[in-house]
Amino acid sequence: MSDMLKFITVVFAGLALAACVSVNMPPVTDAPTGAYLAGKVVWHDLLTDEPEASRRFYGELFGWEFEELGLRVGTFRSINYTLIRHHGRLIGGMVDTSRLNRDREVDISQWIVLLSVEDIDQAVATLSEAGGTVFTPPTDLADRGRIAVVADAQGALFSMLQTRDGDPADTVPGIGDFLWDELWAADVEQATVFYQRLANYDAENRFVEDDSAGDQSSGYRVLSTNGTPRVGILANPVEGLQPVWVTYIRVEDPAAVTAKVNALGGQILLDAQQRDIGGRVALIAGPSGEGIALQTWDPEALSAGD
Repeated sequence: MSDMLKFITVVFAGLALAACVSVNMPPVTDAPTGAYLAGKVVWHDLLTDEPEASRRFYGELFGWEFEELGLRVGTFRSINYTLIRHHGRLIGGMVDTSRLNRDREVDISQWIVLLSVEDIDQAVATLSEAGGTVFTPPTDLADRGRIAVVADAQGALFSMLQTRDGDPADTVPGIGDFLWDELWAADVEQATVFYQRLANYDAENRFVEDDSAGDQSSGYRVLSTNGTPRVGILANPVEGLQPVWVTYIRVEDPAAVTAKVNALGGQILLDAQQRDIGGRVALIAGPSGEGIALQTWDPEALSAGD
């Protein structure tokens, strides 16, 4: 296991211990839904060693609000966990990693997607059989449910969550909301088969201009459940980059957002530009180095496959 993954495992193990000892990890919805949408990304957690700067960064860019929770582990140790809200709605969480006893040369800052599963014990067993790696086995997080920190067969890190009281309902993402999650994979076909074993996804290639040669890897793979698109997969566009899950936030104008990024302590990784599959996109990094994408989105165009 790499040093980075060791520290990420420590983070989630600490959160699990905190939940068991004194403070419940809150659920991913403000009220129980009783609905379970296996295959949906139901939560996003930011690991950051710059919590104050991150609050200012995301608050200024997207209007997010932050609610800090003190999760105490034993008498003297605590882990700072912050709920992220948008217009009062729960949308994610933030973990302050600055207090961890770790090698500062190892950057663990990143966004981690939490994928809903119906039975986390079965999902972990399936993942292992399919060549994935389990870093944190199924662990109780009290009101939140049961979580496992894992990587797929190509090494992309994510978490699986079996919520206790149901998953967030499907809604149309607003400006400043999490919009989409996609896997940048080394092998699109292998990744598709892998994730179809975890959830009952239907796979469809979209936005392929010319597939006469039968090269399905040239398109954009959309995984859906019950007709609802859940995640995307594409061939990793960055040479030398480890396969990774990339999270998108819906914006009206990526260029207007990127214009504020440097002043808020972030970095522009990809200037705003037209995307082949539609819309305009930009890629930025937050104050602690975590990458996140910005995307315009037209629901009518997407549903039409344009």
